[in-house]
Amino acid sequence: MLGEKKTVNVLVTGGEATAGPPLGPALGPLGVNVVAIVKEINEMTKEYSGMRVPVTVEVDVDSKAYSIKVGIPTTAALLAKEARIEKGSGTPGKDFVGNITFEQLLKIANICMQKSYSTSLKAAACEVLGSCVSMGIKVDDKLPKQVLKEIKDGLYDKKIDEWVQKVKF
Repeated sequence: MLGEKKTVNVLVTGGEATAGPPLGPALGPLGVNVVAIVKEINEMTKEYSGMRVPVTVEVDVDSKAYSIKVGIPTTAALLAKEARIEKGSGTPGKDFVGNITFEQLLKIANICMQKSYSTSLKAAACEVLGSCVSMGIKVDDKLPKQVLKEIKDGLYDKKIDEWVQKVKF
């Protein structure tokens, strides 16, 4: 018979989790090595440095065995990191606070596909462009709605195909 499992869901800053709150108080009473878990979480989230990342730790209370699942930061957090901005525009569509390249857009779309219903990188890129609109971020110095129209018109098909080949899904 399997032991009782306890699940701890937390938001941590990528690569910067500590044994303090929220992890320490949640994991300590379960009798597991909190420092080892924190170290593992930091290793698993280091690519999301500075971003809030959802993490789930499942602990078998009897055996003290645990598993860690790392989620994906929000599209907005990924865009803010790539555009090197703190937050989106207070008046999107009017004031633009950042600019990313089309390659950065594809990189974010690729990451977001893991949590999206998109069936292609092209569709995921269109979803990310929606976030660009609401955050006031341009793509290659163009308005996101213009880039969206150009993607739908097929102007970026070759670039998307080349990127897919380079990354090799």
